[in-house]
Amino acid sequence: MTTRSIQTSPQLYARFGGALYLLIILFGAFAEGFVNSKLLVPGDAAATARHILASPGLWQMSTLGNLLVVLCAVPLLWIEYLLLRPVSKTLAMLAVLLNTVSLAVEAMSKVFLLLVMPTLENAEYGQTFGVQGQAVLANLALRSHNVTFNVALIFFGITCLVNGYLIFRSGFLPKLLGVLLQVAGGCYLVGCFAALFAPTLADHLLPGILLPCLLGESALCLWLLVKGVDSVRWQARLCRNQQACTLAQV
Repeated sequence: MTTRSIQTSPQLYARFGGALYLLIILFGAFAEGFVNSKLLVPGDAAATARHILASPGLWQMSTLGNLLVVLCAVPLLWIEYLLLRPVSKTLAMLAVLLNTVSLAVEAMSKVFLLLVMPTLENAEYGQTFGVQGQAVLANLALRSHNVTFNVALIFFGITCLVNGYLIFRSGFLPKLLGVLLQVAGGCYLVGCFAALFAPTLADHLLPGILLPCLLGESALCLWLLVKGVDSVRWQARLCRNQQACTLAQV
């Protein structure tokens, strides 16, 4: 990976990107899907606190999974830029900037998850606020995570719209993948704005509206992992861009 450049081995980069995407989906499904549905009780801070304290190892694994999602997403961001840059360097860089903001906010959101267990286990907090007060403080950390995570997904949703357009125009990836990714981006935007500003509407939309997101991202992940990119068309697109840059400089 370090000795070959993207120009000579786009397929290697594509498959590595697909592997990273798969890890992100698996870690996210474990943390947000399996663990949260098992331990978190909506509207009941006390029950949530009891569940987390009863399964501290599971909660810590979930938090670690959330952090690994962000760590895997950083190199994936760069791989997506390298693969899609031949389509439009400007739009590919825009996607990088949007995704960077998304990952920065998402990383910050994980700090709130790291505060949950220390808050529940802190004896001084228990003496000062009582068991119920501790549960409320931990619930505040969880709610803060949800808010910041939704903000992060808004930027990620716009990233999906841009990357989806680039994939659709690329010629070296199926147009359908681009459409699915743009649908995913739109669903992220609707779902997250609803969660932040229209909770009643969000109760009706979620989690169903996130299914197209899972479909679009899973499709792109599996295609990159199994098929990669059409190397001949990718190289041709790269050459056209380089020739255009050369002519512009003459």
